[in-house]
Amino acid sequence: MTFPLITDPFFYAVTIPAVLLMGISKSGFGAGFGSLAVPMMALAVTVPQAAAILMPVLLLIDLLGMAAFRRDFDLRLVRFLLPWGLLGVVVGALLFSVLPANTVAGIVGAFTLLFLAQRLLFPPRPDSPPPPRWVGALLTVTSGFTSFIAHAGSPPVNAYLIPMRLPPVVFTASLAFFFFIINLSKWIPYAWLGLLDLRNMATSLLLLPIAPIGVWIGVRLARRLSPLVFYRILYGGMFLTGVKLLWDGLR
Repeated sequence: MTFPLITDPFFYAVTIPAVLLMGISKSGFGAGFGSLAVPMMALAVTVPQAAAILMPVLLLIDLLGMAAFRRDFDLRLVRFLLPWGLLGVVVGALLFSVLPANTVAGIVGAFTLLFLAQRLLFPPRPDSPPPPRWVGALLTVTSGFTSFIAHAGSPPVNAYLIPMRLPPVVFTASLAFFFFIINLSKWIPYAWLGLLDLRNMATSLLLLPIAPIGVWIGVRLARRLSPLVFYRILYGGMFLTGVKLLWDGLR
């Protein structure tokens, strides 16, 4: 029996870097770089197909990330984030067939850039309190929603977590556990929407060996970088992600 793989060379030319970027982002920085994966792949396939192909890859990346940071996550923080993130997944599943993915991308990009502008123009004082929990709840619902639509859940939840000034390893580990549950919850609605067909899943299996390379790079960098450098890279990743997502939305 032969699997109906995608054979277009251009697809793999944009998808292999996208998978590497996602592995680095989700295991090392949580910087939002991984949100570029679907827009990059959308140069060769449709956004829903790109999101479906990434599902097994995401599962492997999440498992590797959790294994690497299993002793470092903030359980109290993850418990707060999860219910709101899962609510966002439900909203995303209900609106998936109604709301164009490029519209969602544009909204996420705009809010990401607004958050960065606010941080750079009005930097918080060292003694400023973290954002209120209702802001965290709203941003985390948005994260679950955008994660379901286009695997672009990092920028909204980053906007809540960055002002907390968590240690880099705790920041990364908490997001790894949060997104593992979020991504796991998306399998049933993705199957219900008919996105997990044989061609998409066979292509995804072919890409799986690329994922551990990105995870390995990300884990090593996260444990070696100082908090100052870590958050500078975080802002840079969010800026690039915001610009790309906003461009996709406007285009």
